Amino acid sequence: MNRTTVSLIAGTAALAAVTGFATLSSPQAAGTARTAAELPVERTSLLCPSPSTSDIAETSYTSFTPVTKDAGSGGKAELQAAAEESDGKSKAKAKGKGKGKKADKPVLEPQEPGKPATGDTSGGDAPALVGTAEGKFAPGWTVQETTEVAAGSGRGLQGVNCSAPDTEFWFPGASTAADRTDYVHLTNPDDSAAVVDIELYGKDGALDSKLGEGITVAPHSSDPILLSTLTEEKQENLTVHVNVRSGRVGAAVQALDDKLGGDWLAASTDPSGSLVLPGIPKDATAVRLVAFAPGESDADLKVQLASPSGLITPAGNETLHVKAGMTASADLGDVTRGEAGSLVLTPTDTSVPVVAALRVVRGKGDDQETAFIPATRPVGTRATVADNSAKGTTLSLTAPTRRATVKVTASAGSGGGEAVSKTFTLKAGTTQNVDAPTPTGLKGTYALTVEHVSGGPVYGARTLAATEDGVPGFTIQTLPNDRGMVAVPDADEDLSVLQK
Repeated sequence: MNRTTVSLIAGTAALAAVTGFATLSSPQAAGTARTAAELPVERTSLLCPSPSTSDIAETSYTSFTPVTKDAGSGGKAELQAAAEESDGKSKAKAKGKGKGKKADKPVLEPQEPGKPATGDTSGGDAPALVGTAEGKFAPGWTVQETTEVAAGSGRGLQGVNCSAPDTEFWFPGASTAADRTDYVHLTNPDDSAAVVDIELYGKDGALDSKLGEGITVAPHSSDPILLSTLTEEKQENLTVHVNVRSGRVGAAVQALDDKLGGDWLAASTDPSGSLVLPGIPKDATAVRLVAFAPGESDADLKVQLASPSGLITPAGNETLHVKAGMTASADLGDVTRGEAGSLVLTPTDTSVPVVAALRVVRGKGDDQETAFIPATRPVGTRATVADNSAKGTTLSLTAPTRRATVKVTASAGSGGGEAVSKTFTLKAGTTQNVDAPTPTGLKGTYALTVEHVSGGPVYGARTLAATEDGVPGFTIQTLPNDRGMVAVPDADEDLSVLQK
């Protein structure tokens, strides 16, 4: 659903690509595909939701752009507060600690490609952010938002990759159960209002939710919508569909549990007959699969775990039947049994598009924490994740169908250090928690960039872990392709094949 626009000016291929605005390419004739050139995007937009309402929340932001061959020499990147952006000038400010006053500097100043930049806020009134990167800062630009909440509902570590604006999102794994407080955060980066419908689907189909119709999100603003205000029904497993009638928004679900902590639920990848959900922690104590079939046909899915030794079928959960228009779930328990793992879903017969996500729990008793893993796109050419530290970072990679080789690069640190790269080969059907490199002389945090070298598709996820007072806080972010490159045909070719 992320889309990239390509235009020609005076017969010259010129990129005006905005991540999340138009598709990278449409189906093309073989001859056209052979002559298309890969060029770096020139403009990227990212939206970060408001991190927390807790007064004891501590949030850090990390901005990073990987070094990209043939990228322009100029440009800039900046983050602005959604609530303050209407004048086009004011930037997001870091809330000063102690007296609660705003500082005089932006939440962060993005650095040159290849070096992370960090910033932080404290307290519960940090705004949503609207980010734009141009020129050399645009290809593969990523911003990570990580929040620590010491106590209360949703306590633990919450993390999310700031996402591109779009017009449709699917969130299987949300809930209106009594112990859950789930919000859909909608952020509008544009100069005109966006109109959004929020639809909820439970185990028996669509929920009565007229209050979710025609929600207006003002220009340059962000609205958190509490799911329990849209319906009176209490359901443990829901699929949330965000459909934008006009304009575009960024969307993410913040899922807060009274007993199991909380985290951000990012959107599932586009509905597909086969899905990969990478990076289940090896010490997960409970894993729940939630899936939804948005079409008119039921889906029957084969459930497999890509382990370090190959694909295995979880006993008692060999398949999952998903009725059309209804949310299905399956509790997989401690499915990884102490080893790295990724879930692979494939059709048992006829392929029917589905969306899916995992709720993952670590810890036992009162010392439990939750994170989510949505089905994701493959790494593709390149994917990047920021805010890694020397301790508590796990990079998980899986090659579900064929042997594959990837190159993993640890960037320079935000406070110093030099980049380091390693190459890894993954056997078909396996998942590995790889021994990812760390920068030489590391100071601060760093980014990890995964580049596909050869072989079949690779999927990835990164786990950040930080145990506090015995509670195993953690958050998981997937590594989909960064869409930093776009296919552009020669100037003398017919552009109609690239039009939607």
